[in-house]
Amino acid sequence: MAEMARQRKTQLSEHTSHPRTQISNSPFSLRDDSSSSHRTTRARRSTSKNGSGNWCWTMMYSSVAVAVISSVAWFLYWGYMETRINTPFNAPKVVMKTGVDVPERYWGTFRPGAYFGTRTRHPISLVTGLMWFVPGHFQNNMLALRHWCDQSDDLPKYGWEKHDGFNFGRQTITDKHVVLQTDYVRQLGGRHGGDWSARIKVMPKSSHNVGTPASLLYYVALDLEDNLGSLTPQLFGSSMGTIIGYSESVGSFQLHIVNTSGVIQYNHHLSTKHRGLDMLRETVFQGLRVMQGHTEKEKVIGLAGDLFDHTDHERNPNFIVFQLTGIPPFEFEVVYQSDSYRNRPVMLMGEAFTEELNKYENRFNHNFESKFSMKAKGFSEEEINFAKATLSNMVGGIGYFYGASRVQGAYNADPVPYWKAPLYSGVPSRSFFPRGFLWDEGFHNLLISKWNKEISMDILAHWFDLMNHDGWIPREQILGTEARARVPSEFVVQRDKNANPPTLLLTLHSMMKDFQEELSDENYDYLVRLWPRLKAWYNWFNTTQVGDMPGTYRWRGRDPITQRELNPKTLTSGLDDYPRASNPTPDERHLDLRCWMALASGLMADIGRLIEKDTTRFEETFKYLTNNELLDSLHWSYTANGYMDFGLHTPDVDLRRFAQNQEKIRVLLSDPKLRYIDSFGYVSFFPLFLQIIDPYSSKLGKVLEDLHRTDLLWTPYGLRSLAKNSPMYLKKNTEHDPPYWRGAIWINMNFLAVRALKFYSTTDGPYRTMADELYKELRQNVVKNVQKEYKRTGYVWEHYNDKTGKGEGCRPFTGWTGLVVLMMGEAY
Repeated sequence: MAEMARQRKTQLSEHTSHPRTQISNSPFSLRDDSSSSHRTTRARRSTSKNGSGNWCWTMMYSSVAVAVISSVAWFLYWGYMETRINTPFNAPKVVMKTGVDVPERYWGTFRPGAYFGTRTRHPISLVTGLMWFVPGHFQNNMLALRHWCDQSDDLPKYGWEKHDGFNFGRQTITDKHVVLQTDYVRQLGGRHGGDWSARIKVMPKSSHNVGTPASLLYYVALDLEDNLGSLTPQLFGSSMGTIIGYSESVGSFQLHIVNTSGVIQYNHHLSTKHRGLDMLRETVFQGLRVMQGHTEKEKVIGLAGDLFDHTDHERNPNFIVFQLTGIPPFEFEVVYQSDSYRNRPVMLMGEAFTEELNKYENRFNHNFESKFSMKAKGFSEEEINFAKATLSNMVGGIGYFYGASRVQGAYNADPVPYWKAPLYSGVPSRSFFPRGFLWDEGFHNLLISKWNKEISMDILAHWFDLMNHDGWIPREQILGTEARARVPSEFVVQRDKNANPPTLLLTLHSMMKDFQEELSDENYDYLVRLWPRLKAWYNWFNTTQVGDMPGTYRWRGRDPITQRELNPKTLTSGLDDYPRASNPTPDERHLDLRCWMALASGLMADIGRLIEKDTTRFEETFKYLTNNELLDSLHWSYTANGYMDFGLHTPDVDLRRFAQNQEKIRVLLSDPKLRYIDSFGYVSFFPLFLQIIDPYSSKLGKVLEDLHRTDLLWTPYGLRSLAKNSPMYLKKNTEHDPPYWRGAIWINMNFLAVRALKFYSTTDGPYRTMADELYKELRQNVVKNVQKEYKRTGYVWEHYNDKTGKGEGCRPFTGWTGLVVLMMGEAY
C-alpha cells in the first residue's frame, strides 16, 4: 500500500507542477512582459530581482502542499474502501426480537454438529451436551469417544425421528455396540426461556452386545467470554449429581442428572477448565483415567474428578462432566431448571416428562398430516415415518451461531474479520457441513416454511442482517470456535466479489401466496424492513455479476490461469465443478444466473406491489429477462438444439502427467473459440426449472422431450446433473478431485424440475399432457429412490448415483435432500 501511495503521490506531483512550469517559461508570458511600458517593465524587473526567490519557494510549497493533500486524500479514500467490506448495511435490522424476547426459541437443540447438545440463542451461551464410549471400542488407536457428528464414526444410523423445531424432539442413535434414544422437551416460564429436560436411554444393539458396559457423559460448559459465569458440582451418591451455576445467558440455574432405570455401576465426574468449546472432547480425554473397579481384577475408565492446571490458583471450573457407566439397558434424565421460573406447575421429569412428550408428539403427528396429507395420498406408515424423520432432521438441524466471518475484498491486502453477528440457520449436513450456506438455505426453507412460516421468517431475517454496506452476503458462514474448527483453512475466507444463487428468494417466492392471501400487520412490517436489503442485494447482483453484453450475467470467481483443473470450477454458482467455458473470460454468458435474476426481478415486483412501493423498474426487468426471443438469441444453441452457456471454449481438454512424481496438469488439445458449451446438464434446463419458458413456446416441447431422454439426464432414480454424452461426464476435475456435479443426481435440482413440471401441467398450453406425464414419473422415481436408500442405509444422502441410485457423498444430508417431503406431499 505504501508503494502504491508513493507512486500515486509522484503522479499527482507531476500532474500539478508540470503545467505551472510551462506557463511561467512560455513565450506568451515573455511577450506580455515586453509589451508593458518601460517604467512598468523596470518596476517588474525590480520586483522580480528582489522577489524571484520567494516566488519560486511559494510555487514549490504549493506543489508539495497539493501533493500532500492528494496523498492524504488517497489514503483516506483507500482506508474508507478497506472498511466497506466489513461495514454493516445502513438500514434497520430485519430481526426485531431475538434472545429472551423470543422465549419459545430461546433454548433449543441448536448445536447440530453434536450428536445431542443444547444451547440458547445468546451470543455467549451456556452449552450442554452428550458424549459416550464403550470400553474396549477403539478407533484409529484411540478410545471411540463420541461427541461431534462425524462421518468417520461410521454410525449405522442416527437422526431425529420427530422434532417440531420448538418444544420437543426424539432421536435414535445406532452405534456399533449400543443404541441411544434422546428425547427432549421444553417448558416455558420465567425470564430465560424456561426449563427443559432430556431423557437418555441406552440399549444393547443386539443380543451379541448384551452385558457389554457403556459409559455416558453429560456436560455443562461456559463460554470462555462468560466472565461472570460459575459452575459448582454437587454429588449425591452413586447415581445422581447436580450442577448449580450462573451464566450471562440464563442467569442462575440448576441441572440435575437422575438415574431413572437400570443399574449404574460407576459414577464419576470431571470439574475443570476447557480451552474452548471446540476442545471439549480433548479436555475429557485429558481427564480420563484407568481406575480400580469393584473387584481386584476389574479396571474402569473414569473421569478424574477435580482437575486443574498447577498454575491455576483460582480453580473455578467452566466445564463439568458427569459420567454414568452401566450395563445396558439403563436410562437417565437431565433436568434443567431456571431459577427465574418460580411458579412451575411440575418438575419436568418422570411421568410429567412422558405426558409432555406424548402431548407434543401427538400435536406433531396431527400438524404433519394437515400440512402434507400423506395418509390421504395413500402413503404407507413406513413411508410416512420416513417423511416425518426427514422433516424432523431438517428442523432439528437448525442451529444458532455467533461470531465473525473472515472476508477479503479488492481493497484489502489481507483477510479481515466481518462484524460479530448471530445466525439462526439450517445446515446441509450435521456430520460434514454443520454451518450456514447461503444457497442451501433457500432450499432448506422451502420445506421449513411449509412446516412453520415464523421459523423461516426468522431465519431469513438473520441471513439478510449479515448484508454489508455494498449489499453483499458472504456465501458460507463459519461463526464461532466450534464451526471454525471443522473447516479447512482454504475455505474460511469469503471474497466480496463472489456471489451465490439468491435462493433465499425461492423461499420468499414460495411464501408470497400466503402473504397475498392474508397480509397481517406483522408480516407487512417484516416485508417493509426486508425491502431495503432486498433492493441492495438485487442491485449488488446487477452491479457485480452482469456480463459484458446487455441481458447477460456471469458468475465471478473462476480461475482463468489454473493448470490443475480440467474445467475451472464455478463455486459461486453452487454447482462447483459443473462444466462451463474451458477458458474463463468476460465474454461468458451463464444461463442459470440469468434465470435466477429473472426470478428475482419478478419477486421484487410482487413484494413491492404488496407493500406499496414503486415496482416499475422490477416489472420492466422481469419482462425483459423473461422475453423468450431475447433469451433464445443469447442462449439457444442451434447446434445442440437446446439452451446453453456461452464462452471461450474447447471440449478437447485432458489431464496429463509430463514427469514422474509431477501432478497432472490440464492440456488443451484444440484452440478454444467463442461458442456455446454444447453439453446438456442442469444448467441447460434452468429456463424450465424456473418456469421462464412460455407455455406456448415450441421450445418448451423440445425441452420436455430432451428432459426424458435417457442418453441425457433421465434415469430411473431422478435427473442426473450432466448428460452421459458430455465430454465431462463423470470426469475428475483434478487428479485428486472426484466428479461432483458431473453425473450425480441432486435432489434440489430434481425438486425444481418436479415443481416446474407441475406448473406446466396445470397451465394452459399445448404441452400440458406431456408435462403431466413427466411430472408423475419423475416425482415417483425420485421419491422411491430416496426412500429405498434410506431404508437400506439409514440415511438420506448428499447425492445419488445415476447408474445404481445408491446414496453418495456425505450423510446424513437432510439439507435440500429433505425436499423429497414436499414432493411426497405435493406442497409446492
